[in-house]
Amino acid sequence: MIGALIAAMLQATAPAAPAATPCTEVLCDADRLAPVFAKLRDARRTGQTVRILQIGDSHTAADQVTGSWRTLLQARFGRGGRGILPPGRPYAGYLTRDITATQSGPWTTNGIFGSAWHPGGGLLGLTGYTLSSAIPGAAIGLRADRPDLTFDRFTVCALTGPGAGSVQLTLGGMDKTWTLAAPVAGSDCTTLTSPLPVANAGVAVLQGPVTLTSWATEASKAGGVTLSNLGTVGAQLLHYDRTDDLVVARELAAYRPDLIVIAFGTNEAFYPRFTLGGYDAQLQASLRRLQRLAPGVPMLLIGAPDSATRLPSLQSSAITVSLPCGAGEWRPTAALASVQSIQRARAHQLGLAYWDWSQRMGGRCTATDWATQTPPLMRGDRVHFTSPGAARIAGWLEADLEAAMASAALPSR
Repeated sequence: MIGALIAAMLQATAPAAPAATPCTEVLCDADRLAPVFAKLRDARRTGQTVRILQIGDSHTAADQVTGSWRTLLQARFGRGGRGILPPGRPYAGYLTRDITATQSGPWTTNGIFGSAWHPGGGLLGLTGYTLSSAIPGAAIGLRADRPDLTFDRFTVCALTGPGAGSVQLTLGGMDKTWTLAAPVAGSDCTTLTSPLPVANAGVAVLQGPVTLTSWATEASKAGGVTLSNLGTVGAQLLHYDRTDDLVVARELAAYRPDLIVIAFGTNEAFYPRFTLGGYDAQLQASLRRLQRLAPGVPMLLIGAPDSATRLPSLQSSAITVSLPCGAGEWRPTAALASVQSIQRARAHQLGLAYWDWSQRMGGRCTATDWATQTPPLMRGDRVHFTSPGAARIAGWLEADLEAAMASAALPSR
């Protein structure tokens, strides 16, 4: 019954498009990724950096799946650096992989969701976080975790405008003073490039106030891949709409992503006031906004993974009652199947490729199986993944994309 209701609702609100047989595979519309496939194929030969940018929720913020995927991509196509990060250490428990972020002095954080969200705070950009200070000497830094993870390119983005302060940027032994004062409020980015690889970069406040929106490191000399994981714990895609169009557009112009990956859906499925029409309208609006801000950039929508809950209030709705997984209390949320169906349909209709994370895991109730394996592939909450589980997901994602790349009709070299 739920499938028929969702199909009818989507048909009633679908944008005009040529009739097509709906894709039911794990990876759909992979031909839309042909431009990034071509760049990956030629990355080592041309020395170009291929930039992949993923936005999402806690699965992205943890950098377990994305971190394992980054390792696989860089092993095959070359290490292009760590990519874009939120500035400093934006929240307690913030973790990075391959690079260590440090922060000293007084700073305040604004973010798209949770206790970090302050409507009157600094305008938000790609990372979903800003870091602000008015105190000279406040500083943040990045340090490569190993000698083979050095970088030669350092980009910082910040808000500009009347009365804005200045910072000192460092890259290895190089430094640069950057003044953020401008006639009108806006944002800007600046880049330092070193002739040799270095292990450290930093930003220090010379005069406040200063608001930073993102920073990034790259190893740009030999070409390769960067995979930036820009995630916010607990967030839904609608929260990403709290980012500012002009700031995001300026950062996109500076960072020039070749692929944008969108990985939300878990928190939408756990949202107590979920409705089919509300989620569908929001998803369409958010995807169209991203396409408008990044015109021509291929996009991949990753469907919500399988998950489960013991809360009866999330196991039933006016539309459906979720069936149990085995004999226990665990069930998928009543909204999960709806979220996944709407994601698949809208990705196809709006021009995105789609990867069905849940189907690749094994489908409904896989979360319970994964959480009870030895060693477990999911944590006891049936939502988040262990490191072995995340590595398995990353391996499947990369294998599916490589298979699509091998069969894609790419331009001749």
